[in-house]
Amino acid sequence: MFNTDDEEQDHFSPTEYTPLREDAFTISPEKKQELIQLHFTEIMKILGLDMKDDSLQDTPKRVAKMYVNEIFGGLLPENKPAISTFDNNYKYKQMLIEKDITVYSTCEHHFLPIIGKAHVAYISNQKVIGLSKINRIVNYYARRPQVQERLTRQIVEALKEALNTKNVACVIDAKHLCVNSRGIKDTNSSTVTAELSGSFQTNPTTRKEFLHYIGIDSHFKI
Repeated sequence: MFNTDDEEQDHFSPTEYTPLREDAFTISPEKKQELIQLHFTEIMKILGLDMKDDSLQDTPKRVAKMYVNEIFGGLLPENKPAISTFDNNYKYKQMLIEKDITVYSTCEHHFLPIIGKAHVAYISNQKVIGLSKINRIVNYYARRPQVQERLTRQIVEALKEALNTKNVACVIDAKHLCVNSRGIKDTNSSTVTAELSGSFQTNPTTRKEFLHYIGIDSHFKI
């Protein structure tokens, strides 16, 4: 095994729940790549593709590496970003918002891309976080097979835990290629999810201010 017991327990914590098997971490990333490469080769053969073709023969290897290290890298506990916080020496007591964070994720129902933007805000409770860490948290949880509702909540819960505050909010607006490129093939629609906690949920003025800053009509009901 490549992880410690603490890493595994933390990865299964309620604040970042993802439906993983209990033996999810018993295979090394290298072994996972090897197995995925073998299985993807068989999938391509079943589809009738000529695996001797120069353009196709290395595709299973590329896909396996991409799955493990890139688009599903959030399934590896060692990729969880270290979240360091600092004392709020500036005594800043208003909301801090990180807008338009790029979201690249994968729909767990069809394994097709989810592409959009996340808007994340918090009100400090004596602690602040480096701005790039917010982006890294979004990216970490996005790099898994996902549903957008879960992703939105995972981001909020991770920040609540790191900052020791309930006053955290996240809105994600994203396109799902399982809707845009197949099925109904609606290329115009997008999905908006929101997770508001603390004063973002209980204080109408705070909620209205947040929605205004991220460019959502203040009459929008969440």
